[in-house]
Amino acid sequence: MNEHGLYPPIEPYEKGLLDVGDGNHVYWEVCGNPRGKPALVVHGGPGSGCGTGVRRYFDPEQYRIVLFDQRGCGRSVPHASDPATDMRSNTTWHLVDDMERLRKHLGIGSWLLHGGSWGSTLILAYAERHPERVSEIVISSVTTTRRSEIDWLYRGVGRFFPEQWERFIAGAGLSPDGDLVGAYARLMEHSDAAVRDKATADWCAWEDTVLSGETKGAFSVYGDRPPASRLGFVRICSRYFSHGAWLEEGVLLREAGRLAGIPGVLVHGRLDMGGPPDTAWALHRAWPGVELIVVEDAGHLGTVTTRGHVLRALDHFAEGRVT
Repeated sequence: MNEHGLYPPIEPYEKGLLDVGDGNHVYWEVCGNPRGKPALVVHGGPGSGCGTGVRRYFDPEQYRIVLFDQRGCGRSVPHASDPATDMRSNTTWHLVDDMERLRKHLGIGSWLLHGGSWGSTLILAYAERHPERVSEIVISSVTTTRRSEIDWLYRGVGRFFPEQWERFIAGAGLSPDGDLVGAYARLMEHSDAAVRDKATADWCAWEDTVLSGETKGAFSVYGDRPPASRLGFVRICSRYFSHGAWLEEGVLLREAGRLAGIPGVLVHGRLDMGGPPDTAWALHRAWPGVELIVVEDAGHLGTVTTRGHVLRALDHFAEGRVT
């Protein structure tokens, strides 16, 4: 590790595009030790794509690290930024099936799952459906994408940023009590590229506002992304959230007992404006044996302290690697 606690940069030794059906091909890559403990990185968004930095969270001598871009984003094709891309086969349960297809393709019996934010929702959905395929779970910034959580993120937080929230409402062309997320999802399917571009800018401006207490204006997490990445992200994100991620309300918490016996660590910031810690607490109460670490000075993006807890959890679980 270096002084920041991260492992040295590494490159994939294997990569490809997996045909998952419905005309979709999911990008995947593998880094680290080919005989190491299998681990899957599940990125957030939905629609953000998987970055390279998370590779450095894993000891490359101990882990066989698998990363993938979920349908429609990153290096997967077709990309959601293309208005011709059919989104009907892009749902939570399609992604769960893609993860299982990838596991089989790589010949992995079971794997550790790591991710945060939307990634934690997808991890929980997969693990509750396939608990026998999950060895451990490490989650930061816990979400379960309940409609109540979505409503908080796109409406409730507006109490703290009334001026910016008014602009977000205006961008949707709705009254304050309207279906904001649904309106943006419809705008992202508009035939006029200028309409889609404006909706993308308005959505990203709100997302960056929610994180502004953490970024201090030094950068824009969403607005600074390349145009195609932003378009794809907003199209996927608004679609998923307008459908409640195709999950029964609260189902991931109700079914968390299925995770009994899977060692897990949850790391959540006390000051997470977009996802208050009550969700992490509820999951902690529902999942037998999971460890919850609340980082007092952290928000949604986490801090060095947050990263340290995640790294220690991953190092601890590496001790149980199977060669």
